[in-house]
Amino acid sequence: MMYFKLPFDENLYTTDNNPNEHHIVFHPFEGSETVKHHGKIIIANPEDLDEDELLKTSLPKDRDHYLAETKDEYLENLNQVIEVINENYLPKLVYSRRKIVADFQDINLKKSFKNLCDSYPNAFRYIFISEEKSWMGAFSEVLGKFNKQTHDFETMSLAGTLPVSESWSEKEIEEQKPVTEYIRNILKNYSDDIEESATYNHISGNIKHLRTDFKTKIRCEDLDGIIQQLHPTPAVCGIPKDFCAEKIRELEKFPRELYAGYIKIETEENIFYFVNLRCCKLYQDSVHIFVGGGITAQSSPEKEWRETELKSEAILKNLSIGS
Repeated sequence: MMYFKLPFDENLYTTDNNPNEHHIVFHPFEGSETVKHHGKIIIANPEDLDEDELLKTSLPKDRDHYLAETKDEYLENLNQVIEVINENYLPKLVYSRRKIVADFQDINLKKSFKNLCDSYPNAFRYIFISEEKSWMGAFSEVLGKFNKQTHDFETMSLAGTLPVSESWSEKEIEEQKPVTEYIRNILKNYSDDIEESATYNHISGNIKHLRTDFKTKIRCEDLDGIIQQLHPTPAVCGIPKDFCAEKIRELEKFPRELYAGYIKIETEENIFYFVNLRCCKLYQDSVHIFVGGGITAQSSPEKEWRETELKSEAILKNLSIGS
């Protein structure tokens, strides 16, 4: 079962569960183990959320029993990350952690999802429940959008994070620049006519990011290749991509699974690729919230901790749980 809403679209969507079709696929950060949702995409009645028995049944059990990184552990690990950055002259490396909320009696999935939808109208919002994996999220980063009629392709460089009230520093500006350059260089291989916007503020709840938009026309047969080159972008991995992905495996305490992967949604008109960022994995008695940040040589571990705490609020403040 899956329900979702597209950015700036308050229609509630689901699938008709036709086993012969699948138009929604979750791709992990790395690896080939995808999660497919069968059926054509259809508009759902909001009342379906009230009647859906899956939203009232037991969630999967947490069989891994991970222990969350403490603040001290995170700060220590981040110092190691900064050492790796300095030793290898890396522009950026993305480090993530899990914030684990546990010891509650019940979670109201319907209300939690509705809260998330109301809080982030400009985001892709989803919830899916299955016997093995159940996830929920709301996020604004678009890895790609392809119009099947016009062949227009759109993507964005989204990086750097601050509370809405704070001013950008050199750290955030320098963090976003390589993401923009990375995307620009990939698109140049497929088109000579690329529209690139000025960099501007992208507001998402209580935080803001730096954003640059790209638009061009591509051939249908080039779409998959572009997506594979873009993912994972420096915004969720680092530069150079392969080296940073290897260091992420070495340094991070937990596997990312679907976090920082992407979700492919194919409608009649468009193919969307959304980066799965502000998200959580749902269990019977715990919720694992995935958060990360782009680390540079200028990063302050204490400030990066506060940033991940701030990012976790995107999910945490919308959960409806009982003690």
